[in-house]
Amino acid sequence: MKQGIHPENYRPVVFKDMSNGDMFLTKSTAKTNDTVEFEGETYPVVKVEISSSSHPFYTGKSKLVDTAGRVDKFMSRYGKASKK
Repeated sequence: MKQGIHPENYRPVVFKDMSNGDMFLTKSTAKTNDTVEFEGETYPVVKVEISSSSHPFYTGKSKLVDTAGRVDKFMSRYGKASKK
């Protein structure tokens, strides 16, 4: 890597997915006051609501959306409109 192009606070940080507890280590400049023990070392931790380990797109577990009810609701409102 080129020297002198990264900010001074570019350091290893653990990101913790709060929905399932998974953690991963990467480098970041994110500000945090919390720390966590990860693989025998203590790192700053950033808590996130969702990550690739819990997002439905990456896990393949999608939520069922009631599209039929939405279509019926639309047709009841606008399907009876007369075309002129």
